[in-house]
Amino acid sequence: MTPSASHPILISPSILSADFARLGEEVRAIDAAGCDWVHVDVMDGHFVPNITIGPMVVKALRPHTAKPLDVHLMIAPVDRYLDAFADAGADILTVHPEAGPHIHRSVQHIKGLGKMAGVVLNPGTPAKMLDYLIDDIDLILIMSVNPGFGGQSFIDSQLRKIEACRKMIDKSGRDIRLQVDGGIDDRTAPMAIAAGADVLVAGTATFRGGPDAYADNIRRLRGG
Repeated sequence: MTPSASHPILISPSILSADFARLGEEVRAIDAAGCDWVHVDVMDGHFVPNITIGPMVVKALRPHTAKPLDVHLMIAPVDRYLDAFADAGADILTVHPEAGPHIHRSVQHIKGLGKMAGVVLNPGTPAKMLDYLIDDIDLILIMSVNPGFGGQSFIDSQLRKIEACRKMIDKSGRDIRLQVDGGIDDRTAPMAIAAGADVLVAGTATFRGGPDAYADNIRRLRGG
């Protein structure tokens, strides 16, 4: 099942693959190139084996784009940092069920901050985890690699999970975005879309070739 016309395919480039020495310029470049969201991977070296950025960097990037900042929190415990990232300018806050003791409470907290609330499913986390969350969330993020590093290869078994989550969303009748992150490129993007995804996170495939290539890279990912 493919996304409906009311949910066109969105591209959310992951700045994990950008030039960190010039992040502001990179964000402006992908904005001008036609991205829909800007994906910010926050890693703590504890929940995942890498360390990236914190709220201060999100705050510094906020003036560089009017596009939604799509902040994926790979940190534990996550709840104590939700306010800081919301205050920094995040529009979407996405959390892992394993990153805190009460995922429903985390979702409620995000909604209370006036932000879109997303739940992330790692490759080994079943879609069934969403059974009692589907009525409260705005976004489901399927990790098609194990989180922590960019440039990994797409795990094909996650296509079945994308299909399962698309069925859950359609059954709910709610306006929930289905996002996929990990190994997304010209080959895997159509597979993810065919399985039901309507938001694609792409780092390496977006930032390959430098700023002059970003618009073409995004267009290809979108299927254009």
